[in-house]
Amino acid sequence: MINSKMILRILGFLLLIETAMLMCCGGVSLFYKESDLNSFLLSSAITCCVGLLLLAIGKNAVRSLNRRDGYVIVSISWVAFSIFGMLPYYIGGYIPKITDAFFETMSGFSSTGATIMDNIESMPHGILFWRAMTQWIGGLGIVFFTIAVLPIFGMGGIQVFAAEASGPTHDKVHPRIGVTAKWIWGIYAGMTGTLILLLVFGGMGIFDSICHAFATTGTGGFSTKQASIEHYQSPYIEYVISIFMFLSGVNFTLLLLLVNGKIKKFIHDAELKWYFMSVVFFTAFIAIWLYETSPISIEEAFRKSLFQVISLHTSTGFATTDYMLWPSILWGCLIIVMVVGACAGSTTGGIKCIRMVILSKISRNEFKHIIHPNAVLPVRVNKQVISPSIQSTVLAFTFLYVVIVIISTLIMMGLGVGFLESLGTVISSMGNMGPGLGLFGPAYSWSALPDISKWLLSFLMLLGRLELFTVLLLFSSDFWKRN
Repeated sequence: MINSKMILRILGFLLLIETAMLMCCGGVSLFYKESDLNSFLLSSAITCCVGLLLLAIGKNAVRSLNRRDGYVIVSISWVAFSIFGMLPYYIGGYIPKITDAFFETMSGFSSTGATIMDNIESMPHGILFWRAMTQWIGGLGIVFFTIAVLPIFGMGGIQVFAAEASGPTHDKVHPRIGVTAKWIWGIYAGMTGTLILLLVFGGMGIFDSICHAFATTGTGGFSTKQASIEHYQSPYIEYVISIFMFLSGVNFTLLLLLVNGKIKKFIHDAELKWYFMSVVFFTAFIAIWLYETSPISIEEAFRKSLFQVISLHTSTGFATTDYMLWPSILWGCLIIVMVVGACAGSTTGGIKCIRMVILSKISRNEFKHIIHPNAVLPVRVNKQVISPSIQSTVLAFTFLYVVIVIISTLIMMGLGVGFLESLGTVISSMGNMGPGLGLFGPAYSWSALPDISKWLLSFLMLLGRLELFTVLLLFSSDFWKRN
């Protein structure tokens, strides 16, 4: 059954890690001598006490985990981090409503980037740093901390990794999952540090550079400015962030192969090709349309198109323009980009390009089956045969994804939200994008949404971040049976 004591013990350790993060943000508040220091100290004290209590409850737990334990740990970790992570907002009065505080925190840890804040620039530095840090930590996954923690308890992390990284393919670059996790974290931190330096070189302040680098590599999109990246009016910054958003959308195990010199395998990866060609196609289409219909130069049309396509393709959600002012046909292009997402094994959201590759090959084979009913036509990706079980999982995932989007959109409309806004916020939340459509596009916050809809969208953020099955399994009666 479920090893509840060990789950509580691990959760307690994770809360102590979150306590350290809160104290780090308290250090930022102390450096800037701002009033949010007390809220971070109190939040740290509460989180630490609960963490120590859970460690005590889980003392002498059996040192073993199964796959079910992994699913429970991952789902509860995200919720727990969001509950305790909202304390600085709520205690300090920066977000006075629990609903809004939880929404903002879940949006951060799920690397969604949707915000209810209408006065971002008035917030103290500690709060802004905490918003950025939630996305950086949530981007690659709180579960990687769990993988680092589990050896302390004498266990491996494969069950937890399988629950969090629930995409259709998992390429192992090292037989020990802990070593792989450390390598990936190294690339993640290296990309973040490099981006910070490049942004500072481009004239952005050090604090803003750190926050935007966190939000870029975590593909979250929380900015320290209400106008997002548009605030800086800098082509250099837009191009640099575009490049790093694109890199953050690539499978991190694939980036690891590139770092190790396996360039040929990197270049010929089927998912990377789909991702790259999708960015090229939509960027070119939108750029040409904007150039023909707007009084802007070809360079500006290309830059705005490139940035917005990559931003939504990678579910980052930064903005350099209000795309709701573009022709409506371009909204349709952006919706497609939002739904598809980038690569599996990255910090991004959406259905993922690898699933699109598999679905396209399944569809192509069906046409061949009609002509040659007795033919055996395996689905191959990167010269490897995709098993029928994985094909079924991909089909089930896509079906569930579409059904949940439809049902959630109808619920939002029933709560009084317009159709365009309902569809946009639901797709944005499920895909962990950030900006939506209509009144909740890139130029506006989501503060005007009804409270009930914010809880629904928070749940959708969690669903999208953990790729549906990890969370939905907990609502299955079979999951809790002893067999």
